[in-house]
Amino acid sequence: MKATSVQHIVLFKFKPETTPEKVKEIVAAFEALPSKIKEIKDFKWGTNNSPENLNKGLTHAFILTFDNEKDRDAYLPHPAHKEFGSVVGAWLADVTVVDFTDQAK
Repeated sequence: MKATSVQHIVLFKFKPETTPEKVKEIVAAFEALPSKIKEIKDFKWGTNNSPENLNKGLTHAFILTFDNEKDRDAYLPHPAHKEFGSVVGAWLADVTVVDFTDQAK
């Protein structure tokens, strides 16, 4: 990971009526974004397995890596990202997004 790389962390809490099939469809649509948006350098995701019970109902975590803030800023209004937002939006009870540039020495 480059020192200037940006980590874009997205956490989803789905509405109770969201079926497992719909969740799979949403995850697949998110997984497809790196093939549509060249600025995404890495993509990881998983479901919460923390025993601390501090997830506040957020169950799915996604981490996208960008080389820099400029690339992240190009991703945000990208048509493929906007299209994904329209797919997932109606099914979310909550979403949290945090971006950071690695400050570790």
